[in-house]
Amino acid sequence: FNEQQITMGGLLNLERLAHFSGATLLAAFATATIYLHQCRSYFNQIRQDFIAYQRQRNENSAESSTKKKTKGEGANPDDNTFVIGFFHPHCSSGGGGERVLWKAIQALGELKEGKLMDRRTNKSKKKSVSTSADDDTLNHCKNLLVVIYTVDEPSATYEKDLLTHVRERFSITIPKSLSLHFVHLHEEKHLLQKSKRLTMMAESLGTMKLAWCALSAVTPHVFFDTTGCAFTFFVARLLAGCKVGAYVHYPTISTDMLSLVWKRRPTYNNDAKVAANPIVTCAKLIYYVIFAFLYGLVGSLANLVMVNSSWTKNHIQYLWKLSGKVHVVFPPVDTKSLKVLPLADRENMILSIGQFRPEKDHTLQLLSIAKLMENDEIKKSDVKLVLIGSCRGEDDRQLVDQLQKRARELNIQDNVEFVLNQPYPVLKNYLGRASIGLHTMWNEHFGIGVVEMMAAGLVTIAHESGGPESDIIQSPWNERTLDYSNCTGCLASNAEQYAALMRRIIKDGSSSDLAMKVRENGRKHAEQFSDEVFMNAFKGALLSSSLLK
Repeated sequence: FNEQQITMGGLLNLERLAHFSGATLLAAFATATIYLHQCRSYFNQIRQDFIAYQRQRNENSAESSTKKKTKGEGANPDDNTFVIGFFHPHCSSGGGGERVLWKAIQALGELKEGKLMDRRTNKSKKKSVSTSADDDTLNHCKNLLVVIYTVDEPSATYEKDLLTHVRERFSITIPKSLSLHFVHLHEEKHLLQKSKRLTMMAESLGTMKLAWCALSAVTPHVFFDTTGCAFTFFVARLLAGCKVGAYVHYPTISTDMLSLVWKRRPTYNNDAKVAANPIVTCAKLIYYVIFAFLYGLVGSLANLVMVNSSWTKNHIQYLWKLSGKVHVVFPPVDTKSLKVLPLADRENMILSIGQFRPEKDHTLQLLSIAKLMENDEIKKSDVKLVLIGSCRGEDDRQLVDQLQKRARELNIQDNVEFVLNQPYPVLKNYLGRASIGLHTMWNEHFGIGVVEMMAAGLVTIAHESGGPESDIIQSPWNERTLDYSNCTGCLASNAEQYAALMRRIIKDGSSSDLAMKVRENGRKHAEQFSDEVFMNAFKGALLSSSLLK
């Protein structure tokens, strides 16, 4: 009897626990639903207020035109009422990511003017008879307004100064018909500061908070991230009710990163102390797997995904399994101004282009030069490595100091020159003089610098991985290649390989048949990464998506 009572009591307790758990889950679901509804209402009101403000401005502008006896007819009362917001906190920087941002905005300006992509000729032209865009899409294009969320501080001349910088740095002019509105988040800049612990998770939470602040100022119809901050999609789509577009330069985490930790291989994002400790390595692997799972969930919230290379596409498709079609849209490179540089009579100069960051692996370049100079066939006076790039802050400056120290240790300091934070004309001057281009980053997501060097006519040696291998130098030359008639550049993965390739090019001479053929082929191949190709691909992906519907 006692055993039966105990059994019945246990069953009753389990039943109560089940009821309590069910009630708790139901209450949590109801609370989350109410909170989501309140968030949506809050952000929708912000959106409607901003649209009402734009309509009022249109009315005031029309009345002003009438009073001045100018043509008020034809004024669009809905102008600037379809809002696309670009999340790009450092929009005034001068890197490749910013060039993508401003070219994308320029493309939107052309769409507003009615210049849609012609799929038959691969050119943009005025809308006349047929395109794949429906009426809603065309109306939204006509009513476009672009909002840019930035951490730059505001000033009376901010927009004017920034557009001047964009024109001078990138040769990009934004159509005057496209209105720009800047949301300055300088007071929240601290949210982007790097964390020393759990870096990826901490930075992702920081971008979510920054996105909340941004959308609380102006809530667009379309939230477009061009910085790789996928966790902002949760705020933009689920909480604010925006459609989400993304241009992904590189995945925040990848299977390659997991593999490095698993193999306990030290690198710039896997400290040697961590790699040497199996327990810490196991903990880091668990952390990476959890983060990759969350990254896949938030990434799948995007309505439109563009990536910069086949390498990035493969990783994003693997991680963002529910995001739908992933479009490869190669970054825009100003090949037009570079292809006019002469191919012949180049100096024995080896040029490296790229920001001074640990992942660029400039140390491998120094080791390659040191290995090259060990060969008696090469005179020291024939070797000159120029590393040109930008320093973003004190960390980058310290890295340059370390590289200069390493050059002294290798006794090559007289053959290495560092050129920091110089304007584009200086870079172009070096591109017109150098004979060899050097790139050493492992798993570079694309490689704009590689394309620039090829377009400028350098014999380019890139790392045998990532975007350079999958998309840019698809017909590489090496010493075993007998027929170099179709070769567009070279690939290497260690100091010995880099040194061997450079030795052959320098020994044969900058104007040898081999060098000239690779220069010509490289320049021709670089055309598929031009500004025009990007503009058409970007427009095509946008018009085929649901973002503008």
